[in-house]
Amino acid sequence: MIDFLVIGHVVQDVVPDGYTVGGTTTYSSITARNLGREPGIVTRLAPDFVLPEVLHDIAVHRIPSAHTTTFHNIYRDGHREQFLLARAEPLEPDDVPPAWRNAPIVHLGPLARELDPRIAEYFPRALVGVTPQGWMRQWDDPSTSSGGRVRMRPWEEAADILPYVDVLVLSEEDLNGNLALMDEYVRLTRIAVMTQGAQGCMVFANGEARQVPGFPAREVDPTGAGDVFAAAFLVRLSETHDPFQAARFANATASFCVEAHGVTGIPTREQVQARLDGYSGFWG
Repeated sequence: MIDFLVIGHVVQDVVPDGYTVGGTTTYSSITARNLGREPGIVTRLAPDFVLPEVLHDIAVHRIPSAHTTTFHNIYRDGHREQFLLARAEPLEPDDVPPAWRNAPIVHLGPLARELDPRIAEYFPRALVGVTPQGWMRQWDDPSTSSGGRVRMRPWEEAADILPYVDVLVLSEEDLNGNLALMDEYVRLTRIAVMTQGAQGCMVFANGEARQVPGFPAREVDPTGAGDVFAAAFLVRLSETHDPFQAARFANATASFCVEAHGVTGIPTREQVQARLDGYSGFWG
């Protein structure tokens, strides 16, 4: 039975020796699996895309597409420059298999505006989380000289999506310096979290804003850390109903992710618990 549903494009990320699998769906579903859930992915992929071994034990409902969404990420001085090289077709609410629509946790994870905003309304009994970065992007034509360079855009769909969402997770970088946007998002949804990298995160819940500190980590590759955080937050929130405890758990989970390349650093629940126990006295 699927008890953690992720909807969005599984993507190819360009790496020096070819491609590696990526995207919110990949990082979130692996996190959910490693934390003891039974995840499922709804995505669009080209027929020639071979699901990698890292997605073992994860149910994938793949809908045919002419292309597989493909990104090239370049990190300079802690900032990411991103290029969209190819994009799969969008996903519609009816693409979700009927048997999966009762999943108790749903993570909406668009990467390239591939999700119809109405999809947030389809899960009234679920704990619904969203990482909106895919709705906050625009890009140049990949065939032009800029090669599909990705830029920020206003999240015009926020007011149509957030009233149906329980948890919003975005990064300080997603706000592009406009922290006033967070006030609007907090007003529209039940729980909002702004991640702040190594510093941890700010949680807005129950009329309170609270800083939850991060965990020391030796950063190797920050790709996917926000998605790992979001999945871990949703899993722990469903267990404890405490957003601040969920944030601490998610910070610990994400701290493992940055210490290795790609999905290889996503930890097990036992590893997360050991890190939490190791810092229990430090954080109080």
